Amino acid sequence: MSMAGGVGFRGVDIEAQRKRNADAPRVTNLGSRVVALFRPYRWRIAITALLVVLGAAVAVVPPLLVQRIFDDGLFPVAGGPPDIPVLVRLVVLMIAFFLLSAVLGVGQTWLTATVGNAVTGDLRLRLFDHLQAMELGFFTRTKTGVIQSRLQNDVGGVSGVLTNTVTSILGNTVTVVASLVAMVLIDWRLTLIAVVMMPILVLVQRRVGQVRARIAGETQESLSELTSITQETLSVSGILLSKSFNRQRAESGRFANENTNQVRLQVRRAMSGQGFFAVVQVLMASVPAVIYLVAGFLVTGGDGGTVTAGTIVAFTTVQARLLMPLMGLMRVALDLQTSAALFARIFEYLDLVPAITDKPDAIDVTQAPGPLGRLEFRDVQFRYPDAAEAARPTLDGVSFVAEPGRHVAFVGPSGAGKTTILYLAPRMYEASGGAVVFAGADVRDLRAESVIDQIGIVSQETYLFHATIRENLRYARPDATDAELEAACRSANIHHVIAGFENGYDTVVGERGYRLSGGEKQRIAIARVLLKDPPVLLLDEATSALDTVSERIVQEALDAAARGRTTLTVAHRLSTVIGADVIHVVDDGRIVESGTHSQLLAAGGLYASLAAEQLAATRVLTEEQTAG
Repeated sequence: MSMAGGVGFRGVDIEAQRKRNADAPRVTNLGSRVVALFRPYRWRIAITALLVVLGAAVAVVPPLLVQRIFDDGLFPVAGGPPDIPVLVRLVVLMIAFFLLSAVLGVGQTWLTATVGNAVTGDLRLRLFDHLQAMELGFFTRTKTGVIQSRLQNDVGGVSGVLTNTVTSILGNTVTVVASLVAMVLIDWRLTLIAVVMMPILVLVQRRVGQVRARIAGETQESLSELTSITQETLSVSGILLSKSFNRQRAESGRFANENTNQVRLQVRRAMSGQGFFAVVQVLMASVPAVIYLVAGFLVTGGDGGTVTAGTIVAFTTVQARLLMPLMGLMRVALDLQTSAALFARIFEYLDLVPAITDKPDAIDVTQAPGPLGRLEFRDVQFRYPDAAEAARPTLDGVSFVAEPGRHVAFVGPSGAGKTTILYLAPRMYEASGGAVVFAGADVRDLRAESVIDQIGIVSQETYLFHATIRENLRYARPDATDAELEAACRSANIHHVIAGFENGYDTVVGERGYRLSGGEKQRIAIARVLLKDPPVLLLDEATSALDTVSERIVQEALDAAARGRTTLTVAHRLSTVIGADVIHVVDDGRIVESGTHSQLLAAGGLYASLAAEQLAATRVLTEEQTAG
């Protein structure tokens, strides 16, 4: 794939993007916020900590018993043969400590897994809930794959830290401290030799951690891009697009490039710090050899009374136990530094403030003063958040009233602002100026959930889950009976089609409903809205993508659904709104004409021009079909 000039397939500056990837988001009080995640489980953590401390302390006792086994049992300092009774007691005691340590370890592991996975689950759920609360604009400007990566890859990336960090820090710290105390008690001179390199190792470890944290940020950004590419290209729509333009190899190449980058980063992440740990391991493993040498000098120097064989064996045994927990602490420190970038990315999303929120004193629609189903726009202005300042507003002073039970239609050229009007009605976007009034109250004074409960939406692009028809219908009302499902489908003119399927309402529709025709999907969507039974219905070019026959059938279903409801229709084909009570013609964000179909035709304005264009196009199409 060509990347000439440093610009990738989607116009992204590759070098600039990589630089951004390397810079993780800055989140204040990150450490305290991570600690706060554990607060609901503090009692379990306290019990876990107690078990960890006991387990670590118990694990240090057997090496101390080794000194007694050598000096009192195998090779008594006072001389003579091995003392078998003493040896038996010490060995039995050592085995008992091993058993106790194992039991404590099992309990500790269970509690650790329970708390760690619960915290991970809480974090994932909290992030998902927060994303659900974000406004529609957030999702229109953010790749789905990027959002999925934050929710899956980033949370999954920190799960190990959340699960093991507390016990690892506690257990290894207690083991290290207990081992150092035991070493001092055995021989303080040998202890000095064993720990002389620790300060240098700590300093080196910090530098390694910084490098790994940077690589972790780049790795997660790369995973995010891989997830995004997968989501875009392996969906049904993506596959159809790539096959239509014969771009399969290009998409494979795009995935291969990012996959190669991911492999490179994973290798760098795996290898970063390995040299450091290799040095640590060599140094720590070499300490016993040095101890033997120093002990030899001490014995030769006449200090053989204090440096016995038992002292040397016990000291090297304890020192050997120091290696793994010390490296464990260093690895935890590295993991914490590495995961800081992942936590920052998670909290960056959690810190996003939804653009649309309820006021503290917001009321339900049922408490609004006006009639339910009445919708009014009062001099509404709107500009999309990412629009250029010099660009004209999407809506500029739009005013109209839709009385309960009336059918109001919006027509006009593409880009005039018709669909935006429908988005503002249920407050999926916030008006920049003026007021949207629902049931006599400004929608900003109403609870958003109570407003959307009164509105049903049928859009041009019907979304169905990869599930059965029954499950897709019950998305609107989980408690709907089979009889209610059938009644809604009869009203939507789709029941006879469903009944003709081998599995009826248990037919799986496939991803996004691709096993159904466009007309069938639309009628199922209409039936779903009918199950909701809202007083207000919003129809966004619901038939524009259908053929003439399907359009007629779906239009009949829409007409049935609109009966008795306040209906706002955005239409491309004027034939679908001829019967509307009032038609508003929108152009450049303004309502330029209003009236019935006949009134607007008689006025000879924009509506009449649009009608003439569509009539001419229909005639041409008819003539071509006849000639064919």
